[in-house]
Amino acid sequence: MQRLNTLLKQPELNALNARNQQTQATQKIWEAIAPDNLAKFSHAGSIQNQQFTVYADNSVVAAKIKLLLPSLLIQLQKQVCEVTAIRVKVQVKSTPQPKLKKRRKLSPNAANRLKELGEKLSGTALGDALNKLSKNAD
Repeated sequence: MQRLNTLLKQPELNALNARNQQTQATQKIWEAIAPDNLAKFSHAGSIQNQQFTVYADNSVVAAKIKLLLPSLLIQLQKQVCEVTAIRVKVQVKSTPQPKLKKRRKLSPNAANRLKELGEKLSGTALGDALNKLSKNAD
């Protein structure tokens, strides 16, 4: 336990902890002033040089935030933030590309067997499905 306490008192971690606390504080301010539908799709960055940075998930959210800038600035100033501007940046979240499924092909022999079985069972739901499958195999 003593090693852990020694590690946590390192100056590098103190700076990181201070930055984390500042980010959490700006996020709480943003959640307090932003409309709920915009707060879900955006998050606060930092306050530097009297500019409050907001990251939007897409351009539609960014445009809506830009429309509300005057009222958001007033609300920020009521929160005792020394802010003169809000900068909106779009930060798109990456999503993995869906994997394309390989289309499986039946061999000509298997297609012929399905066709024969479909003819034997013609008039039934299974026979119709087998006929359709054998036609699509070509």
